[in-house]
Amino acid sequence: MSRDSNYDHHISIFSPQGRLYQMEYAFKAASSASGLTGIALRGKDTAVVVTQRKVPDRLVVPGSVSHVHNITPKIGVLATGMTADCTAAVQRMRYEAADFEFKYGYSIPPAVLAKRMADIAQVNTQSASMRPLAVLLLVVGIDDEKGPQVLKIDPAGHFLPFKGTASGAKEQEATNFLEKRVDDVPGYTFDETVRTAIVCLGSVLGSDFRGNEIEVAAVQGKGGKFRTLTEEEIEDHLNAIADDADA
Repeated sequence: MSRDSNYDHHISIFSPQGRLYQMEYAFKAASSASGLTGIALRGKDTAVVVTQRKVPDRLVVPGSVSHVHNITPKIGVLATGMTADCTAAVQRMRYEAADFEFKYGYSIPPAVLAKRMADIAQVNTQSASMRPLAVLLLVVGIDDEKGPQVLKIDPAGHFLPFKGTASGAKEQEATNFLEKRVDDVPGYTFDETVRTAIVCLGSVLGSDFRGNEIEVAAVQGKGGKFRTLTEEEIEDHLNAIADDADA
């Protein structure tokens, strides 16, 4: 048994190398527990999230399985990680958004909500009587002043805005894919943003999709609402992608 194994029993104890092992385990669980990969991308006036739709059991009603959630009319989140932790995080986000609007009289901006959730997550790393949520949150929304926003929150309470980012099992591969297009993405239209995100997911997973095998959600324009695309709309985008590939 290594010396460092003595330092992974409590979240608040540092190892001699300055590591918090329980936090590293939380990151591992958040990335691999669901087995999903999520993509978030910000275009000219659009923010999009794409992920796989995996039904865990044939007896489960397919429509009840979703990792994309509405928080406010203009903000949505893709939560990957342990399912119960994802549910708890989404519920807390809705509470914080509703509380902000009740106090101040206007909808919470995406960056303020992300910062609040990151602060809550960070507090969970300070006490041995608590544990961090094994969940990675990709927040997308429209800011009335700044336009479309994509933000990522990790279990340690760290958050940053992104032009495009990924989470889950194939996070690094998806990040490499997006980095090659980072200069073009800010000018993308709605359709281009959605299709690039779908192509990215298909590329890193090495497979083609049907409309019922992925979830796509987006918010467009300052007056737009966050919504999940229907299977028919997803099929239209998949057909357009196939046509572009054949051209």
